Amino acid sequence: MRVVRVQYAGKTFYATLQPDHVMCLNKDMGLNDPIGLDQIALLPPVAPSKIICAALNYHAHAEEMGKTVPDEPVLFFKPPSAVIGAWQPIVLPVQSFRVDYEGELAVVIGKPCRKVNATQAAEYIFGYTCANDITARDLQTKDGQYGRAKGFDTFAPIGPWIETEVPDPSELTLITRVNGQVRQNGNTGDMIFSAWELLSFASHVMTLLPGDVILTGTPPGIGPLHAGDEVQVEISDVALLTNTVIVEQDHVEGYSVIQ
Repeated sequence: MRVVRVQYAGKTFYATLQPDHVMCLNKDMGLNDPIGLDQIALLPPVAPSKIICAALNYHAHAEEMGKTVPDEPVLFFKPPSAVIGAWQPIVLPVQSFRVDYEGELAVVIGKPCRKVNATQAAEYIFGYTCANDITARDLQTKDGQYGRAKGFDTFAPIGPWIETEVPDPSELTLITRVNGQVRQNGNTGDMIFSAWELLSFASHVMTLLPGDVILTGTPPGIGPLHAGDEVQVEISDVALLTNTVIVEQDHVEGYSVIQ
């Protein structure tokens, strides 16, 4: 089942996606009839309290980066303010000269979980979607950490829907294209830690809440984005996420970038 988050008649709600309409999942709203796709505004499919990301979680990507394979997951965060939906533009910030795409499988939490075993993880997952862990690579190198490099507004494209029927996330093909050219072609079977293991590990650190997102790492082939690019992340049996790329203005409403 494909689940979208939409706005209609001043209301925001989750709905099932059909070929030409959506059906509201919140029956308390009284929206029981089909709503045409031309009547809704498609929103990012999640409004998370936190976005938890796994660094170096593909064997081939660790090799690509010349990094040692970690013996346990290495986690970092993206702020919720970084989230955008499908077909919204990724904004290249003026502070960075090298902004990269990183196609990833995203796990959407379905109910509160704390200290969950990996064998129980599937029970707490609402579904899966596509994500792009946009990264200011030069700032990551300069800072020696991830907060600024991965935290800019628009640096977490997610969507366009949540696929709830993915029985096994460990054998999915992930392809990232830039302007139609394949840049990443990986399989989640190359993950160092599975989606279920990442959920378990994170839940032993913090309580995961409905709508929270876990980004599960990227396969090899990361590279730069430029203004005017169209970047797509496609995951088999999940979704296809498309975003364009634009440049931030030097000055925005009185804000001056510190050089």
